[in-house]
Amino acid sequence: MTRIYDFTVKNAQGGNVSMRNYAGKVLLIVNTATQCGLTPQYKGLQALHERYAERGLVILDFPCNQFRGQAPESSAEIAQICETRFGTQFAVFDKIDVNGSTAHPLYVYLKEQQPGDSGGSWLKNTLFTLLSRNVRQHSSDIQWNFTKFLVDREGRVVGRFSPAATPQECGEAIERLL
Repeated sequence: MTRIYDFTVKNAQGGNVSMRNYAGKVLLIVNTATQCGLTPQYKGLQALHERYAERGLVILDFPCNQFRGQAPESSAEIAQICETRFGTQFAVFDKIDVNGSTAHPLYVYLKEQQPGDSGGSWLKNTLFTLLSRNVRQHSSDIQWNFTKFLVDREGRVVGRFSPAATPQECGEAIERLL
């Protein structure tokens, strides 16, 4: 049986990182973009990092350019933009695809474990459904940038938050796991 700790990902500089490095931590895994209307969510993600990192939360940022080309920069440039514009101090990884035949295996796994979104307002979720209709092939596919997966300390994927759900809306679920 596959576990989240079985995957290897690349950091923004192209080096391999084993997900085993995060065993025993609570993870918030997010697909992001730097030129998206939701990009200000980086501030909220940084606030979660500042509030919960010492208690065991790790935020993993996976830039993705699949949604209207909103992450056109290189992974290293994205990491620099996030640090400079939003003061982020959490890990930015290599740009990946999250849907389709080129989806990163980690995201295939995450979607299998939590196929549906929760959180966010009905109106915003409807908007993202309309925006993503040409991108999504399966109901479990990622709807848009800033979909968030929550993983507990045992490596179980216990939540999936829609792009419309702000990082602050994830706080209560994170709090329960820490």
